[in-house]
Amino acid sequence: MGMIRMPEPSTTPLRSIVRRVIGALVALVATALIVYVDRDGYLDVNRGTPLSLLDSFYYATVSLTTTGYGDIVPVSASARLVNVSVITVLRVLFLIVLVSTTLEVLTERSRQAFRAQKWRRRVREHVVVVGFGTKGRSAVNTLLGDESVERNRVVVVDTDPQALDSAAALGLVTVHGSATRSDVLRVAGVQRARAVVVATNRDDSAVLATLTARELAPKAHIVAAVREAENVHLLKQSGADQVVVSSETAGRLLGMATASPTVVDVVEDLLTPESGLAITERPVERAEEGGSPRHLADIVLGVVRDGTLHRVDSPHVDALEPGDRLLYVRKVTPVDSGD
Repeated sequence: MGMIRMPEPSTTPLRSIVRRVIGALVALVATALIVYVDRDGYLDVNRGTPLSLLDSFYYATVSLTTTGYGDIVPVSASARLVNVSVITVLRVLFLIVLVSTTLEVLTERSRQAFRAQKWRRRVREHVVVVGFGTKGRSAVNTLLGDESVERNRVVVVDTDPQALDSAAALGLVTVHGSATRSDVLRVAGVQRARAVVVATNRDDSAVLATLTARELAPKAHIVAAVREAENVHLLKQSGADQVVVSSETAGRLLGMATASPTVVDVVEDLLTPESGLAITERPVERAEEGGSPRHLADIVLGVVRDGTLHRVDSPHVDALEPGDRLLYVRKVTPVDSGD
């Protein structure tokens, strides 16, 4: 419980093994060629004949593996110098390649712990996502698609190993454990997070996770999803800043789809940041101050002033002021979506 896992570079085990084998073969071939070029400086004590190419590979093999039968030895000064300066280095590299896999397995836990401690010391203003099911995955995709947060600043907390594997495959930091436990959320650094997304599959778990997160992070912005509208007040009392009723939202879309399917298409387009239209937020520019939000080139839906959202037709925002933020519809281009 509470085990943190940092994202790993995307290298398959087969590719890693092939790379090590190629490195070992390169060291072996290089050693054999060096010996063969200077074959007159070596002596086969059993036969007393010059070394062949096969003998060179034999000597390279027994030398790099530190077996050293002693039947082929360097006798000239140049051959001994090459053994000291070149073949010894190749021998060390060859052994490193052979034992690197074992060392990697033995040091993996320590390396992960070191990276996790380093990340926890430095991470600030990140986003903690509780639950990586359908809702949590969609929330993460929206965050990454809107480029409002970097991948290494998204921490997924879940008890399902498969869900955590999926999150790790996206390059996200993962924590295994229940978000209803304060020690698990501390591992995720929730006390230094700027936002917490609670997307559990059960409303009771969402309430407990929200309550625990609010206790640890009094200033974080907490957004929670619930299935039933009757539980919204419980989430609000537990400390959620915003609550999304997933079942009612889906029901409204289903109802609209029967009478006005194109309306649902537009709503889906607005909720999909990768292409088409997207709802986003930006600060008011200096040239726009004093003007009406209804007369801007952008399609403005609302104005955020002092943390309060006002609709675009509200008399409170007839004139834009410094510090206001506009909630508007933006057209997503292929460059914006990363294509």
